[in-house]
Amino acid sequence: MSLIESIIERAKQNKQRIVLPESLEERTITAADRALADGLAEIILIGNPEEIFAKAKELGLTHIGEATIVDPENHPKKEEYTNLLFELRKNKGMTIEEAQKKVLNPLYLGCLIIKNGDADGQISGALSTTGDTLRPALQIIKCTPGITCVSGAMLLITPATQYGEEGVLVVGDVAVTPMPDASQLAQIAVCTAQTAKSVAGFDDPRVAMLSFSTKGSAKHEVIDKVVEATRLARELASELKIDGELQADAALVPSVGAKKAPGSEIAGKANVLVFPNLEVGNIGYKLVQRLGGADAIGPILQGIARPVNDLSRGCSVDDIYKMVAITACQAQSK
Repeated sequence: MSLIESIIERAKQNKQRIVLPESLEERTITAADRALADGLAEIILIGNPEEIFAKAKELGLTHIGEATIVDPENHPKKEEYTNLLFELRKNKGMTIEEAQKKVLNPLYLGCLIIKNGDADGQISGALSTTGDTLRPALQIIKCTPGITCVSGAMLLITPATQYGEEGVLVVGDVAVTPMPDASQLAQIAVCTAQTAKSVAGFDDPRVAMLSFSTKGSAKHEVIDKVVEATRLARELASELKIDGELQADAALVPSVGAKKAPGSEIAGKANVLVFPNLEVGNIGYKLVQRLGGADAIGPILQGIARPVNDLSRGCSVDDIYKMVAITACQAQSK
């Protein structure tokens, strides 16, 4: 069974309630129909029911009637969600009138449904920007306790099965925080290890904090940051298997790891790679994808108290379907 097949099966075994706020977007509603047909998740669509059913009929979709549809203009919990938003944001200056307007926005409404305990995760981005996806999530759902920054992990499925977990690696941050400080980098490490467990299904995440130095082979303030982040990550999650600073070859190749970092339980055995900054992470995973023939799945947003994921506006129906399964697996662990 492939990794994505495993993720889909785990999602089906414990179905979660996933909100798709961009309900009239053709790829999104098609993926929703497929997810419902396959029993992948319980789907919540936000929009006018008549328009949603008309779109489903136009596209020949036959399972949309199984979704829960929440009409922003008219639903039983409209006042409840409005008051919830007002209470969450009044200290930031939001008035009740502003809350009443925001609740009509599907991206805000979806996050309020989750915050109220009526759903487990949300996916948007086929139409919306990353900022529009993240803003309501951070204002309403907020970060996981102990975490102050959001990051993005990528699943890399490579033909080099001697590395990671039979060729599968989880890497971060590749999407959100450009220049993390040591504290943020430590949080990224902890969150990426959690994604490795909840999404990739790793029983034993082994985290390498990457740098251009291994165990003091070079001196620079950016290396000091990685060393400090490793220390802080151990404080955040004492059970975490983590080591750094390590060069990529020392992290992945047993013979190199044994030579450069003797005695390390991670060197040569890493299956989770944490990049020192977003620039390195984004460039690195795309090189592995294009030159190394790896499949890259994600980014998977992490650090939010309940899963909210962002799609590329160029995404396919299959991409959205897979992200429903990924978001469900994240939700199962919350």
